[in-house]
Amino acid sequence: MGSNTSSVSRHRKSLDEGLNALQNNLLRMASLVDQAIDRSMQALRNRDQALAKKIVDGDAELNRLRYEVEEACLAILATQQPAAGDLRTILAVDAIAVELERMGDHAEGIAKIVLRMGAEPPVKPLTEIPQMADLCRQMLKQSLDTFLSRDSEAARRVGETDDAIDTLYRELFDRLVAIMARDPSAVERGTYLLWIAHNLERIGDRITNIVERVIFMTTGQMGMIYP
Repeated sequence: MGSNTSSVSRHRKSLDEGLNALQNNLLRMASLVDQAIDRSMQALRNRDQALAKKIVDGDAELNRLRYEVEEACLAILATQQPAAGDLRTILAVDAIAVELERMGDHAEGIAKIVLRMGAEPPVKPLTEIPQMADLCRQMLKQSLDTFLSRDSEAARRVGETDDAIDTLYRELFDRLVAIMARDPSAVERGTYLLWIAHNLERIGDRITNIVERVIFMTTGQMGMIYP
């Protein structure tokens, strides 16, 4: 009896260590994404080509961490045979890592646009885009907080914030289209800003996917289920 209890305890300890390592890698990935979004806005505001290039080069670390998380998830599934809540957590971690890696791709996409823009001034003041970026960073932090706290109700509230990003995107889209319609010479510069805003809008969508996974992890229900 004692030997069996000891074996179960060792198994639980090993599983908990694996889950903690996964969690730490997710937090590392989220930190890198947040940094990439912040730096992409700095590069845009200052037309900082060197910083934009660093963002592009730095995406490789996110890719590496994503595959490391995936391999660790597979290893735990193969060796620990987790069930119920532990299994949902591992599946959620794997999915969240994919979303974070793709968010890094979107930040990299913004940096590549900055490189293409060169020293040209934007076709309109950078108003909506920094607001969208701030909301993305806020949502990202909150989404990881809900993952750590296993708080499905807070996760739902984070998902609702994506509406504000969508609203800003639509407003910017309409304004840029109007500018480009009046002045054909502004089309290229207007298109750059549309691409940047679209990348931020997609980041917001990815964060919504993360909180949907948190809801699945904590409740076993798929999708954004509002009260």
